[in-house]
Amino acid sequence: MLRNSGESSIKRSKEILRRKIWNLMIQKGVARPPFPVHGRIPNFKGAENAAETLARTLEWRRALTLKVNPDSPQAPVRLRALEEGKTLVMPTPRIREGFLLLNPRRIPESFYRQASTIRGAFTYGVKLRTLREITGTLDSIDFIVEGSVVVNTLGERLGKGEGYGELEYAILVELNIIDPNVAIATTVHDIQVVEDKIPQEPHDVPVDYIVTPTRIIKTEGRRERPPGIFWSSLETRKLDEIPLLRELLESRGLRV
Repeated sequence: MLRNSGESSIKRSKEILRRKIWNLMIQKGVARPPFPVHGRIPNFKGAENAAETLARTLEWRRALTLKVNPDSPQAPVRLRALEEGKTLVMPTPRIREGFLLLNPRRIPESFYRQASTIRGAFTYGVKLRTLREITGTLDSIDFIVEGSVVVNTLGERLGKGEGYGELEYAILVELNIIDPNVAIATTVHDIQVVEDKIPQEPHDVPVDYIVTPTRIIKTEGRRERPPGIFWSSLETRKLDEIPLLRELLESRGLRV
């Protein structure tokens, strides 16, 4: 798919900012394994403290079902959710096999920590691979926790650059599993919070809360979230990689 020069410029600016943060985390010694941090949602020192702080928010306490990304820095968030009896929805890597549903009432407590890892989630979770499996199992998701490479107080964020977090959100909006105004938080190190504007595209999903090991930031003046999938700008390879996405496209009677 051809992209115009404006889109290319935004993508270059995003990548420059990601590399700046990845490099800074290494230089300041706040990055934790897995290494290298480049190309990942970077793990960070204090991730457990950030999860503990997140659990004090009203949105967390009210939530019964959460969607949390499968990356390493959010493992403490996933563990906390299971320990508090919350139903956990995790996307499979690159959404290739849809989503994993983890019901803490069906997992022995001694295995919660293992179940909170991506490998353990495949063992203890239930795969939701088709539209019918998702809509027949999930009524709604109350709260979303995302991983980020960089974020600012306007709620603008960047992931690792592959767009899967945005697609996960858009798929679930299309299926009416999440409301576009659902509360979204991200847990990051303080170094990952910047003052500058972050380049954004129409499919980018802003966050409501930034939670670090030391503070909670309620974002200000966030822009409107995307209403679903922008089919006209979707990369064709994503349809080849993600059977669920192709099924959704065909259910809408659309072509890309």
